[in-house]
Amino acid sequence: MIKKATLIFTLLIPLAFTTAQKLPKGARLANSIAAIAEDKIITVEEVRRELEPYLPSIQKDSGGDPMKFRQAIEKMEAEIIQNLTDNVLIVKQFYEDKGQIPASFVDNEIEETIITKFEGKRSLYLDYLKSIGKTPEEHRTMIKEEIIVNYMRSKMRKSASIVSPVRIEEFYKEYKQEFFQEEALHLRLIRLTKLADESDEVLKQTADEIYEKLEMGFAFDELAAKYSNDAKAKKGGDWGWVTRGSLIEELSGPAFALKEGEFSEPIFIKNNLFILYSEEHRPEGYLPLPEVRADIEDILITQMASEAEAKFLERLRRDGYVRRFN
Repeated sequence: MIKKATLIFTLLIPLAFTTAQKLPKGARLANSIAAIAEDKIITVEEVRRELEPYLPSIQKDSGGDPMKFRQAIEKMEAEIIQNLTDNVLIVKQFYEDKGQIPASFVDNEIEETIITKFEGKRSLYLDYLKSIGKTPEEHRTMIKEEIIVNYMRSKMRKSASIVSPVRIEEFYKEYKQEFFQEEALHLRLIRLTKLADESDEVLKQTADEIYEKLEMGFAFDELAAKYSNDAKAKKGGDWGWVTRGSLIEELSGPAFALKEGEFSEPIFIKNNLFILYSEEHRPEGYLPLPEVRADIEDILITQMASEAEAKFLERLRRDGYVRRFN
């Protein structure tokens, strides 16, 4: 028995070939066929609509190289066609599983679309449908199928949401080097920069004044916000976690010699004076498993979900009918 999709292919492809003969080599009409999945025809225009949002980034990444641009376009087109054909197969499976989507779900999604994308104006929404050659009923079907696909893909991911403690421990042992962290310091600093008409002595006097206030117990972050001349002043001179290699040698030595809660004496470097403060110190070493268990679990769940989805789609592709055209 001839499949319905095969019959559609037989009827339509001669027309596509006839039309293509009038085009330059490699060109494709908007209404020509990109692929057939089951009984659904996916046109080049549909693929182009999906591709359009990615064009600016593809152009930027290609750096003006026409060959790279063409290759990137072809790769993205292939991925889009694969996704569109997969979606058809997923919808088919949903109905074979006797799945149902309440009409209210579709109604709510359409209303949300009109509000968020068309200023709440149904007339603009209908104009858009007209511009893409879709009737409201056809668009309703599209929305319904999007809901189905999202549900089915979510269902696939949830099927791989439990990770055994043993697997987490095995991952930690295998990739333990990834959890090594360098010695680091949570650093705050005050930077004073000499003005064009200012002497070194004036700069030093200001630094000494700040240092005296620190010894009296003034809060470092408040003094940084008041005196510091760098971009972090408003944040209390907070430079976050830094490693030895991220600081110049003149600062890394004094900074990492500080104990938690200590501040340095003023350090003069060229036309700048620095006062450093160690908020917290972290020695080098491997993060213990309890600290990274949740992160490892997230990684493994993502990996397992991807594998589960790949197996599911592989079966659908094997059992379904898909034909792609270059």
